[in-house]
Amino acid sequence: MCGIAGKVGFGRETVVSSALVRRMMDAIRHRGPDDDGIYVEPQAVLGHRRLSIIDLSSGKQPISNEDGTIWIVYNGEVYNFPELRNQLLAKGHLFKTHTDTEVIVHLYEEFGDECVKHLRGMFAFALWDARKKRLLLARDRVGIKPLYYAETNDSLLFASEIKALLVDSQLPREVDPQAIDTFLTFNYLPGSNTLLRGVRKLEPGHYLVLERGKIKIERYWDLQFPAEKRTGNFDSAAEELNELLRRTVRDHMISDVPVGILLSGGVDSTALLSFMVRETNEDINSFTIGFSGEQFADERYYAKLAAKKFGSQHHEATITASNFQEFLPKYVWHMEEPVCEPPAVALYYVTKMARQHVKVLMSGEGGDEAFAGYQNYRNGVWVERIKSLGQPWASAAASGLKQLARMPSFASLKKFPAMMNAPLDRYYYSRTSSPFSFFRQHKVDFYTASFQQAIDLQFVDRQMARCFANVQGKSALDQMLYVDTKTWLPDDLLIKADKITMANSLELRVPLLDHKVLEFAAGLPDSYKVKAFTTKYILKKVFEGRVPEQILKRKKAGFPIPIQSWLANDLKDFTRDLLLDRKTLQRGYFERPAIEKLLAGHGSKLADRSAEIFSLITLELWHRRFVDAQEDSLTREAGNEASVELPVGLRPRPVEREILHSA
Repeated sequence: MCGIAGKVGFGRETVVSSALVRRMMDAIRHRGPDDDGIYVEPQAVLGHRRLSIIDLSSGKQPISNEDGTIWIVYNGEVYNFPELRNQLLAKGHLFKTHTDTEVIVHLYEEFGDECVKHLRGMFAFALWDARKKRLLLARDRVGIKPLYYAETNDSLLFASEIKALLVDSQLPREVDPQAIDTFLTFNYLPGSNTLLRGVRKLEPGHYLVLERGKIKIERYWDLQFPAEKRTGNFDSAAEELNELLRRTVRDHMISDVPVGILLSGGVDSTALLSFMVRETNEDINSFTIGFSGEQFADERYYAKLAAKKFGSQHHEATITASNFQEFLPKYVWHMEEPVCEPPAVALYYVTKMARQHVKVLMSGEGGDEAFAGYQNYRNGVWVERIKSLGQPWASAAASGLKQLARMPSFASLKKFPAMMNAPLDRYYYSRTSSPFSFFRQHKVDFYTASFQQAIDLQFVDRQMARCFANVQGKSALDQMLYVDTKTWLPDDLLIKADKITMANSLELRVPLLDHKVLEFAAGLPDSYKVKAFTTKYILKKVFEGRVPEQILKRKKAGFPIPIQSWLANDLKDFTRDLLLDRKTLQRGYFERPAIEKLLAGHGSKLADRSAEIFSLITLELWHRRFVDAQEDSLTREAGNEASVELPVGLRPRPVEREILHSA
């Protein structure tokens, strides 16, 4: 687990500054505090920050092939590298290390760009073919590891984090207003765009090639839901899944340093712990977090229950509202993209504690997206089943739900009548967003007239329509799982998981997002995942008798934190001062009365608007950290000239270079 950065010229006459790339590496030092390395030639400079996990003595990067014509900088873990290494040795390749990094170099010699299809794991890498003057950037199938790129007049920049790209003063910091609207719609930014025009994410399952000044992007993997689902005995499928998970966890435990686990007290992390203790004779350290001074049901009780059951060395951290406020600027700095993930602050403190004991952590991330663990999947399935009975049934259900929703105890049902009268791709946007969300319903009142003129209010609808088009004709459950796997999972959950753990120089591994596990789950019938009102049905059957019953049968809780209470009480003044500050309002995005109404509504407890308020907080702090020159410390730390503060980014889009995409 590391950080990568570099710059490659479009032509052989371009000379890239190695000093610049060294400053880019300094900006992401937290990703690799153990070592650094750099490859330099006039047209290309590749930089690497190392967090030593495997082959501690000889795994220094960049790494080359035998004759020094192919060089790589790499971030991640390839779990099938031992077998790939043996295959390459049999073909006559010579190795100087025992790292997975070197395996990729030799795979490229054998298979070219198709080498990515042989890798099982999480990765982002840059490979320079010095003979052909050719750059290959690649990102893992699911998007566990981040990779960003941007263009200057004569070069391509790439890095594990955006802050490294911004070290280059040739890269303008121009805000994309359309991205702001997208963020407030989804609470994160799906797809390849970021808040800065010209800075892009390489999407999961894609690779980018730069050759002869041309950029080409190819998709090499997509999650497929077969038309013919698995047939046969449910018990045999459960046994096969159990063995697949056991092998996957075993492979994910490969490391030359201690491995621990983030124990949430939920089914997935508890099950992972049960596999981990079987695969090692070493003590397993487990970690969880709670909240001080709160009458709040956090995860500590269930995490302790799991730790006691499986004998892990258990550790707890506790945070307060003041810890939360104190970390917010750092949260924005490390996340780089405004993402509405308050639990990320708790994740920072628990991993800060974990770093005292381990360098590698396991997490149960991904089980819900693979096996349908959220209630919205169950709800969507039932809505679509009722609609399939015909319009009279759908109308009757909508009418009944509307009546129920008028009662305070059933207020959460308000959105369901509209769902009965809309197609799936219009009401299901992602795990955290829908057409019924606050900003979707109040954009016209909330946005200033000038901001509305700068954006296309229908852009987000077209964005989701393109995603749904890839699974047209599939079941409602398959469509929801696909959309979340392609949007919310990589651009919210995994962004948080990577950047916050790396803020504490920790490697996070997510076995349930191994692509073989995802493909197995995609081939299962819907009824194996959602059965009546039970979510994640087959996974719970696999873990019966292993996971404590109290955990197995508890209601899905996610990772709750008392953000609603904090924003209404402890953080009320901070929030109001920030969002109504003159600098905030002068950006020209939002109407002051709308902000005041939003804050008043949450403070009076008429509605929980914590997600909307937290989104606005992170958006403003992001501007102050990454756009406003006088508050930007990055360029000063990196030795560049301070950038000039830009006005609100409502300019016409700049002309962009041609980029060829193919699916």
